[in-house]
Amino acid sequence: MDAAIDRIMQTYDLLMNQSAAASDEAREKVTEYVRTLFEAGEKDEHRLTVCGLTYLRQLDGSNDPVKAGYTGL
Repeated sequence: MDAAIDRIMQTYDLLMNQSAAASDEAREKVTEYVRTLFEAGEKDEHRLTVCGLTYLRQLDGSNDPVKAGYTGL
C-alpha cells in the first residue's frame, strides 16, 4: 500500500505544480482513501495507484471537462 501511495504522489506532483503544503495535504487525503480501498479488499498495487490518482484529480477538478475548458462545441 505504501508503494502505491508513493507512486501516486510522485506522479501527481509531476502533473500538478503545487506547494509542499498542498502536496502534504493531498498525500493525507489519498492515504486515507487508499487505506479504505485496501481494507475493503483491493490489494493490487497498480489498481490502487490508478484509483488514487483518479481520486486526487477529481478533488482538484482536473477530471471535469468544463473546468478543463471543454465547451462541447
